[in-house]
Amino acid sequence: QVQLVESGGGSVQAGGSLRLSCAASGRTFSSYVMGWFRQAPGKEREFVASMDWNGGRTYYADSVKGRFAISRDNAKNTAYLQMNSLKPEDTAVYYCAARYYTSREYPYWGQGTQVTVSS
Repeated sequence: QVQLVESGGGSVQAGGSLRLSCAASGRTFSSYVMGWFRQAPGKEREFVASMDWNGGRTYYADSVKGRFAISRDNAKNTAYLQMNSLKPEDTAVYYCAARYYTSREYPYWGQGTQVTVSS
């Protein structure tokens, strides 16, 4: 089992920045792909970003490319999502998720953290 706890959400004006953190406990963190997803009110949950287990490759949704950056510190069992140039449409509950590097699905999810961007 992997337990995930997000932090760092909050309210910010458009153009501002936030950094989300995802602290993981349980099995070997470095063997897991870490992902960030978000769900806005009335919308389905969507992929935001992910990073390979060794930090070698990153993937981003087109809507956040150039503005968001995913990173991880395996020594601290923590993943991060740096969000810059925030827009009102980035408002959502943000979730971190983990999957073993050989798996396709994300079985482990955090509780979510609210990000609100005002215009």
